[in-house]
Amino acid sequence: MSHETLTPTSSVPVMETEEDILARQKLAQTKRRRNIWLLRIGILVAWLGSWELAATYWIDPFFYSKPSKIWQRLAEWFTDGTDYGPIWFELWTTVEEALLGFVIGAAAGVLFGVVLGRSQYLADVLAPFIKAANALPRIVLAALFVIWFGLGLSSKVATVIVLVFFAVFFNAFTGAREVDRNLIDNARILGASRGKVLTSIVLPSATSWILSSLHVAFGFALIGAVVGEYTGAKHGIGFLIAAAQGTFDTAGVYAGMAIMTVVALFAEWGISTLESRLLRWRPPSASNAATGI
Repeated sequence: MSHETLTPTSSVPVMETEEDILARQKLAQTKRRRNIWLLRIGILVAWLGSWELAATYWIDPFFYSKPSKIWQRLAEWFTDGTDYGPIWFELWTTVEEALLGFVIGAAAGVLFGVVLGRSQYLADVLAPFIKAANALPRIVLAALFVIWFGLGLSSKVATVIVLVFFAVFFNAFTGAREVDRNLIDNARILGASRGKVLTSIVLPSATSWILSSLHVAFGFALIGAVVGEYTGAKHGIGFLIAAAQGTFDTAGVYAGMAIMTVVALFAEWGISTLESRLLRWRPPSASNAATGI
């Protein structure tokens, strides 16, 4: 009778290298991003599909339109143009108004916010005037700007400036106030001038506050441009929306809204990219790491 010799095998734990850990984390992040995008696409498809079905069988598409008609209107605009000119010209008109107003309004908001944030005396003097101006119905001012500046570019830019200014101003003001006082005192002890303190300490410290306000501010810029065109204009996406409303073209109204939504998403991506590059020194927050935003 032959006996087999059994040799027990000992399980030796395999130590993961740093490369293995990083590769596993990268794979997990890739899967997470893929699942997030799949869920987003699923939500979008479910929403549009339910809308299409509802407009086909239950609700009146004359009032609510349907995704297929909106797509047809978009295809018509981008292939044949609109009744008032090429869609690219209309889109550029709105983007130009939003960009000009955004740059001017954001620059003014940063300037006044930082100056008043560092000067308690000026802040106390101007506080009631700023609060009163912020309480004004700024959207309604678009009608006044049309009367003052006409139907051209100036009235739309003025509307955008008013909307963007306060969105940036209050964040810049708070960011300038939140600077560590001990850091400023130490810099002055070492001989730094007021200008040097402002450019080397205050502005870098307030950068995260300012950049976070730009996300909301550019959305306001697009709103201001569209509202200004809706109030009175010769070209632009807001003008197309107003014209579509006047002819009960619900698909045209939604098509204009869809175009502006895509523009806003591209702008948000650009601002987020700029923010990540300017704030590379800042460690990622726990909320950003968890949500992937």
